Amino acid sequence: MPSTMVAPVMALVAWSLVIWVWMYVQRIPAMQKAGIKPQDARFPGSLDVLPDTARQAADNYNHLMEQPTIFYAAALAIQVAGHADAALVKLAWAYVAVRVLHSLLQVTVNLVPVRFLLFTISTGVLAAMVLIELARLFG
Repeated sequence: MPSTMVAPVMALVAWSLVIWVWMYVQRIPAMQKAGIKPQDARFPGSLDVLPDTARQAADNYNHLMEQPTIFYAAALAIQVAGHADAALVKLAWAYVAVRVLHSLLQVTVNLVPVRFLLFTISTGVLAAMVLIELARLFG
């Protein structure tokens, strides 16, 4: 495995695009079935009437735009600093893997306690990456 943070960053970006497609594959037919015109969706909450499957994918896409932005910044900072060794790259891949599991769970069965556990694990992995890098920078 190459010691680069770019591959896991790009993998999570690609996964986010997969969820974007999944969201619209679910959302557009659900909007049509509910008789919701695209312009009707201009206000927050206007799509709350859609079935869970359409909302779960959209919620997950939003989640992938939240905490992973910190991952992107941290991973690329580690890469730029020249500190992307095998341990940090493995942690980055672990973060991506757990976020993919979180997505799959949310867009399917959406078991919140399990989802929260996966979110907590991914946060721990991200925190470990950041703490290791801070120790290298300031230690």
